Amino acid sequence: MIFDTFPHNPELYNEDLRPIVASAIEKYGREEWMAAVLTTEIHGHLGIYAIIGVKMGIKALEYLKAEKGDVYIKSFAGLKPPVSCMNDGLQVSTGATLGHGMIEAFYTDNPIPEAVFSTADDSVRIKLDDLVWNIIKGKINAAIINSGHYPHYWDYVRKLAVRYWEEMDRNTIFEIIKNG
Repeated sequence: MIFDTFPHNPELYNEDLRPIVASAIEKYGREEWMAAVLTTEIHGHLGIYAIIGVKMGIKALEYLKAEKGDVYIKSFAGLKPPVSCMNDGLQVSTGATLGHGMIEAFYTDNPIPEAVFSTADDSVRIKLDDLVWNIIKGKINAAIINSGHYPHYWDYVRKLAVRYWEEMDRNTIFEIIKNG
């Protein structure tokens, strides 16, 4: 659409991302890398739930054998950060955007990192594994207690997001429920 080739040279990225460029592309593929980079740019910062959304969206496309733009999403991540940040990753990775009317998200007091993905032929419910989610929530809550939402907090969230981007494999961090 725009890029002839997507930048994969580590020198083109911020210093903290350079060490993971090659390994993340090798482990998870160029599609996930590109979606995560673009999500971060539109999202305004490198965030944990945005990266989780990217990984979940790519997993859904693989599971459903669907192309970008072919899925409809009902997200349970809500409309309030931090969990709702997952919605940005879902949109970029799947092409199911608000503008195309292909994603729904609702206000809730109990957001969860979970979504139902549907095509004309099939559907699947994907949710972040409870153990993984509890680890993420624990780290975020500890950071808020220790520093509030000040720059130190955002630096810490970025470090965690970089680590989770590289370490969390979309094939192992989700629970998949057929015909969700």
